[in-house]
Amino acid sequence: MRRQQIQPYLFILGIALLAMGCFNEPNYSNTPEITSVAVFPYKNLAGGTGVGQSRRDSVVITIGFRDGDGNLGNDLPLAKADSARYASNGGWGNYKITTLRLVNNRYEEVPLAVNQTLIFPNLAKGRPAGPIEGTLDFNSTFQYGTSFRLYPVKFQIQIRDRDLNVSNVIETDTVTVPFQR
Repeated sequence: MRRQQIQPYLFILGIALLAMGCFNEPNYSNTPEITSVAVFPYKNLAGGTGVGQSRRDSVVITIGFRDGDGNLGNDLPLAKADSARYASNGGWGNYKITTLRLVNNRYEEVPLAVNQTLIFPNLAKGRPAGPIEGTLDFNSTFQYGTSFRLYPVKFQIQIRDRDLNVSNVIETDTVTVPFQR
């Protein structure tokens, strides 16, 4: 009778060990890699009341990432030492977005203050070092204001890890957003 009670447990244990043996940890580079996933424009959003609450467009950019050692992102608020390290190595945080506006059939960079030093949170906080993958969303808002013009824009994106390894550059599809005159 005892043998019959133990056999189902051994069978389940054997299946569990077999399933664990089939999982191979991915072998990603320690330099982050990103892929373009999507760009979502949200047009003509209603403004609130008060100063600075005009109509606006919102653009959400979703990118995919992979990193072999999982050291993407930072603890927030950013430590002074980390801030100084980013400043002395290109002046950008761990997320770089360049806005390119189409003018006279040429894309030209539009420096936006909100894109200067972008930091995203530590993506593997509390986990052991190892490969990670997933997606990141970034939201950018463009105000209509009293005098504006609609322009086609696209975005170039890079990320870097805490060791300052820089990813590849990706470029989004083109969307149309308002810019102040």
